[in-house]
Amino acid sequence: MTRYLLGRAAGLVAVLLATSVLVFGSVHLAPGDPVSFLLHGRPATPETVASLRAQYHLDDPLPVQYGKWLGGVLHGDFGRSAQFHQDAAGLIGSRLPGTALLIGYAALLVTLLGVGAGVLAALRPGFWDRTVLVGTGVATATPSFVSAMGLVSLFSVQLGWFPGPGGTPSGLADRLYHLTLPAFALAVTFAGLLARVTRSAMLDELGRDHVEVARARGVPARTVVRRHVLRNALGPVVTVGGTMLAGLLVSTSIVETAFDVTGIGSLLVQSVTARDFAVVQAITLLTVAAFVLVNLVVDVLAPLIDPRLSLHGEGTS
Repeated sequence: MTRYLLGRAAGLVAVLLATSVLVFGSVHLAPGDPVSFLLHGRPATPETVASLRAQYHLDDPLPVQYGKWLGGVLHGDFGRSAQFHQDAAGLIGSRLPGTALLIGYAALLVTLLGVGAGVLAALRPGFWDRTVLVGTGVATATPSFVSAMGLVSLFSVQLGWFPGPGGTPSGLADRLYHLTLPAFALAVTFAGLLARVTRSAMLDELGRDHVEVARARGVPARTVVRRHVLRNALGPVVTVGGTMLAGLLVSTSIVETAFDVTGIGSLLVQSVTARDFAVVQAITLLTVAAFVLVNLVVDVLAPLIDPRLSLHGEGTS
């Protein structure tokens, strides 16, 4: 385990280092002078231009600029937002709780709806199985922004059950109430995917010999499903679910923008539009770090959930 974790930690560092190079290089790959992005087209005196170039070390060689930027990142300094005129780290930190709450809410919905629908389809062949397959097919083919527009139109405009985009919630309960439609819009596609994975894993376990033997010995159906089917099916479900959790973070930009939620996703869209590269670089790097960390946690938990798996991805003999 120690050797495996050290290897994965080294891989994590390598991925983040390669990502940092790409993220930093994105500023210099964009057409135009970085100073023009910082000025947003406003006229400036030569002294102002020289001050900006000195502040952002634009006159230094590219490797030197990267080294200074990476050193700042390692100390928690991601630069300064040209759009909001404050540190990028503090700006992201102020938006993080809203995005974390939205992702947690959506992840709960994905788990309940996806696993529940997959188990129902596997245990109830016929009408329920076909219904789940059709429903999950529609869900997986529906983009998040389409789900957002449909949910707002039905539950906010026509029925009036939930508030529309915007608003200022007060308290945790009111905030969850405002995040219900965004969470559902974010969860629809992922719940459909997880339901199909759960159904496939359950059907695979239902056909195992030990399940047939347990049934032949008169073991109650609920016990068979709980101990021999669902437990063994959790391996692929957790693996895919962990990847989806990281995908939720990427998809928040669409949903937060559609529902006017103050979070990291909407901040990323605003920063890309305004060419606020310091914030874009910081969010991109943090997103990649979260994605890699989630995959690491899933890889470590998989053998604990299913002892037939090893840390190297091979089944035990």
